[in-house]
This record gives sequence, structure tokens and C-alpha cells, in this order.
Amino acid sequence: MKYLCILLLIMSTLNGFAQQPDTIFLKGLLHEHPEFFSGILNHPIQNEVQILYTRIDRDRNNTPHFTSYSYHLNAQHYFYPASTVKLPTAIFALEKLNELKVQGLNPKSVMITDSSFAGQTKVRVDTSSATGLPSIENYIKKILLVSDNAAYNRLYEFVGRAEINQKLKKYHLDNTRIVGRLAIGDAGESTRHTNPIDFYNGDKLIYQKPALYDASNYPMHLENMLQGKAYLDSSDRLVNKPLDFSEKNIYALADQQMVLKRLLFPETFPKAERFNLTADDYRFIYRYMSTFPTENTKPTYHRPEYFPAYCKFLFYGGDSTAVINPDIRIFNKVGDSYGYDIDNAYIVDFKNNVEFMLSAVVQSNEDGILNDNKYEYTTVCLPFLKNLGQVIYQYELKRPKKYLPHLTKFKFNYSQKQ
Repeated sequence: MKYLCILLLIMSTLNGFAQQPDTIFLKGLLHEHPEFFSGILNHPIQNEVQILYTRIDRDRNNTPHFTSYSYHLNAQHYFYPASTVKLPTAIFALEKLNELKVQGLNPKSVMITDSSFAGQTKVRVDTSSATGLPSIENYIKKILLVSDNAAYNRLYEFVGRAEINQKLKKYHLDNTRIVGRLAIGDAGESTRHTNPIDFYNGDKLIYQKPALYDASNYPMHLENMLQGKAYLDSSDRLVNKPLDFSEKNIYALADQQMVLKRLLFPETFPKAERFNLTADDYRFIYRYMSTFPTENTKPTYHRPEYFPAYCKFLFYGGDSTAVINPDIRIFNKVGDSYGYDIDNAYIVDFKNNVEFMLSAVVQSNEDGILNDNKYEYTTVCLPFLKNLGQVIYQYELKRPKKYLPHLTKFKFNYSQKQ
């Protein structure tokens, strides 16, 4: 028995090591393509690049099996996650609806947001929706289609800061915290207070979510939380010291891909570790994650402000002139702020039976000043992400597979109105 226990311990340890991403493959791939990546590779800090690429191999039952490869993946090195935090928040909003079990309460219910603390926003109409009224459903559409900040803020207020962070712990997303709204200078006490919200079906009040206060702190001490040599404050005055990110959102790249994997492939997780979503919830998220903004009506998005590749950084580089491959769909969530561009994506080619997961972050702020809107997004960050996605895709096209995937679960008729 003693030797059996030792053997089991050794096997468990080996399995733990086997689950660690390979760190050699991606480095070699980047060096094989200096025409795309030499600028990053030769940069003194390699533009804070982190990459996590996951191959997917199906068995005879179409069950996916994952093998991951990383480059400079480091949960202890901080990057600002920007809009990527919107995806878990949207998931938790749908979970909350399901867990409340209020008769008649659903994603389409009219959601009237009130205010109870300084700086909070009241919302009674939403002209972008088919009804002209706000709802969880329309907010999630706007988040997934064009990364709408106000829509995220309303969901942050609905779920509540404490519940968001409890859910992150529940799903073992231990290198993540979500502690504030976006794009409104939310900080300090205001982040702890979330609005009262009323839900209606027609004229009937069906649920009241009270104003909440979160007294908890979520301390995380990472490297790189003081950034730059200076920044512009809210009055556009130059402050000659680094910008402190120690109270801002944190969402490590591996956690981002884990959320995506749990969302897209729930069958590979034990039932207790799956999101509490219905089949309709899953289909809804899949559809709008992969819909191009210009394909949608209500909310409606037109050129030139919006274009198909608007929120597709990997593979298309967020390029307004990108030629869209009709056989490829990208299920993803991007973020960009403070010089960081991030994309967390599942890329599918239905014609060639290709699928893979790819998550990456890259940063460029050559003048060292934050909040001055002088970042090298279009010359450094987005070309890097585009080329990375294209190179991995070309590799996947040639990679032999014993069993081809059946991908009908991810196919949608995007011309059909929802």
C-alpha cells in the first residue's frame, strides 16, 4: 500500500507537469517569421507580449482534447485587461437570471436602472434595441458586437461587484478580479456601490435588485502595476510619475482562455464546474460573439464607424479594409486601452475543418506617457495580432488530424433575425 501511494503521488505530479503549456513551439514559430515578428522580438521588452495557443484534437466521438503552447505567459506580470472583462461579466449576468428563479424574469425583460450614489447613471430607454427599452439581452449583444462600455457598466451594476468576484473564485479564476466600471473614471468608493434596478414584463414589476455595497477588498500584488514615466489626469494635466494600476481590473491571459474554453466546450468540464447557463444562453452567446457588427440589426452598426473586422484583432487586425473569409468565424472578446491590445479567440474554418484557440496581449507606448492617446496600435499591436493569427491558422491548415471535427454546434444563419 505504501508503494502504491508513492506511485500514485508520482503519477499525479507527472500529470500536473503534463498540463503545463509547452514554451518552445511558439518561440520557434515567431523566429521562423522575422518578416512579421522581428520588431517585437528585437524590442527591449518584446512589447509585453504574452501568447497562449491551444490545439484541439477530436476523438472518434467528437470530444475535444486540448494541448496548449505558451510564449512569455506570466500571470504575475500585469497588463490592463480593458474590455476583455466584459465577457465573464455578461456570463455572470445570465447566470444570475437563472439563479434568481423569478417567474417571468428573463434576458428580454425590461431593465430600468436607477441611481443611489454619486456619479451613478439612470437608464430608462435604449434606442438601439428593437423595443426601444433596455434589457440584459440587448446589453450583451452590444458587448459582443462592438464592446459597448455603457452596456458592460449596466451588467456590472446588475450582478454586483461582490458576486462577480465570488463567481471568479468559484470557477478557479484566481488570477482575476473585476472591481470597476469602464470608461467613466470609476474609482474608489464608487466602484463598491452598484445601482438599484427594476425589471418589468410589460407594465408589471417582476423583480427589484436593490442598491448594493461591497465592503470587500481584492488585493493582488503583481509586477508592472506602476507603468510609464508620466500620465495625463482627468483634466489633461501632465503628472510626472508612473500611473498606478493597483486598484484596477485584473484578468490574466490563461484565465481569459479558461473562460472561453468553459463557455465553448462545457462538456469537457465536470458538471459542478460548468457555467449555470441554459442551452439557449449558450447559443445566444455563440451567435453574437461570432456575428460581424455590420451583419446585425437592432442594434444596428454601419460603416464607416463600424465594419466586419471591428472587434476581430487576431487574424484580421481590426482592419476596416480586411477581406473577410466567408468560411471562417471568430468567437472572441477583445480589449484595447493604455497601449494594450488583447484578443481571446476561438477561430473556426468550417470548410477546412480547422479550429483552435488563441489568446494574446501586446503593448506599445513608446513615449512612456499614458492617457495621451498616443499608442502604436495600428503600427505595432494590431499588425502583430493579425500576423500571429494568420501564421497559426496556416500551421493548423497543414496539421494532420486523426479525426476531423464536427462543428455544426458553432454554425449560425446570420441573416436570420433574432
